[in-house]
Amino acid sequence: MNLLFVGTSPRVGGAETHFVALARAMSRSGHHVVALVHPQGWIRQNLADGEIEVRTARLRNVVDLRGYVGILRAARHCRADLIVGDFGKEYWPLLILGRLLRIPVALFRHRIPPMHRLSGYLVPRLADHFVAVSNYARRIYIEQGAPAERVDVLYNPIDTAAHRPDPRRRAALLQQLGLAAEDIVLGYVGRIHGGKGVFTLFEAACQAMRTEPRLHCVWLGDGLGMAELRERLRALDPALARRHRLTGWIDDASPYYNVFSILALPSTMPEAFGRVLVEAQASGTPVLGSAIGGIPETLEPGVTGLLLPPGDIAAWREGILTLCDTDCRQRLAENGREFVAQRFSEQAVAAAFLRLVKQPPTSASPHEAWRTSGIHRRHH
Repeated sequence: MNLLFVGTSPRVGGAETHFVALARAMSRSGHHVVALVHPQGWIRQNLADGEIEVRTARLRNVVDLRGYVGILRAARHCRADLIVGDFGKEYWPLLILGRLLRIPVALFRHRIPPMHRLSGYLVPRLADHFVAVSNYARRIYIEQGAPAERVDVLYNPIDTAAHRPDPRRRAALLQQLGLAAEDIVLGYVGRIHGGKGVFTLFEAACQAMRTEPRLHCVWLGDGLGMAELRERLRALDPALARRHRLTGWIDDASPYYNVFSILALPSTMPEAFGRVLVEAQASGTPVLGSAIGGIPETLEPGVTGLLLPPGDIAAWREGILTLCDTDCRQRLAENGREFVAQRFSEQAVAAAFLRLVKQPPTSASPHEAWRTSGIHRRHH
């Protein structure tokens, strides 16, 4: 297939990471992929190796005509059989141009908050494929009014060659962080704010450190809660505070999974998915995740990691101490890579995406929604 991926977001986040990962997965599965991206964005930087043909455009909003022209040219250039979009501001331009060019459109939704009322009703019905990144997210979209038969699920693909155990990386990063080989390193990767559960994790980790002298904590991230996290560190006994390391935001966290003995995602607000947990398991790192939102779909409880109640400091302390046991960690780590390979590898997700886009239209077809939407009448 000829696939046009359109992602003009200049930022870095879960949707941008998904865009790059799925585009690579489809390219490595033998499909011709062209990516239309922001000229100075994170996506372009991460597709700069030449593996995928990259074209550039800006799309500021739904009425940016220059953006429409860029998409139109790219679609004609690659003779697209399918247009793929990941970002809300591009939904309507892709739907309109897909209809004009008679090219099917697949739209991914990564966020939980509802779209604007009109878009929330029409976008799932007009897209040829409207895709959630977890079964949890799918349930939310259906509750928000999307027809159940119009919402598919496709998990995030993971490059298992890039995310794998690497003893040399581990040794180098341990030295860089001033840690010893026998230390147990609890890692956190993501935004630093209350909804991510970082303060639950902080208190639980500090309590666990008083029991386990080898335990250290490394925080990869930044955000609105960083000042409070630093305040809490300053209030600690200095000996305990020194066992926490704050690195700031790091765009590519993959090397650090090798230095983590445990990775935690302690969110107290629902997440659509939990990509960092999957990346960590692919790297041979057991995980702790909150039993909320789409996170439970990213691990196998008791087999590759532990699911814990969100916000429960005592439960998180006990979960951390459970994974401080070397035999337990090794058992979970060995299971993690096989779990990821079967469910989240590039090969598995690319095959699932191909099956999805080749499905026949459902009874609630996008053609009927377009015909009755009023948009059809205005454009024809």
